[in-house]
Amino acid sequence: MSETTRDGTAATPQPGAARGVAAQGTVIRVSAVLAVDDAGRLLVVRKRGTHVWMQPGGKPEPGETAAETLARELLEELGVRLDPDELEPLGTFTTDAANEAGATLIADVFRARIEHPVVADAEIDAVTWMHPSEFDQHRLAPLITQHMLALLPSVGEPR
Repeated sequence: MSETTRDGTAATPQPGAARGVAAQGTVIRVSAVLAVDDAGRLLVVRKRGTHVWMQPGGKPEPGETAAETLARELLEELGVRLDPDELEPLGTFTTDAANEAGATLIADVFRARIEHPVVADAEIDAVTWMHPSEFDQHRLAPLITQHMLALLPSVGEPR
């Protein structure tokens, strides 16, 4: 997700488990992916210059739909090519931004099956598949801790 600006600048990170939504300040609109592999691990990224793991995605370009934004960002940041029409919309979620103090994040989230190898590119410093049992060992974006955990498939549920 692009809680940092497109030019790669980042604000001071907030704790990943922040509660509530910023009452004032900047509103950041993004598209993000909820991708879970067969082992139940969530695909997460960390942007260059930040300390918080978040879902891949980013900010829209003029004229893009939310699904088109996500497909473009996944290609630019991870080398993953997905058809926007094959993304499953899960909803729009509002929370605090992970890397910009006082900013509110509004995220259009889509479920996608990613079977391609993923490689950190563009402003992405690291990418990994993280199991929920590892979440408490890392700083996670509020979008994950407040909204996405409930959307993760249960053991044995189709992904």
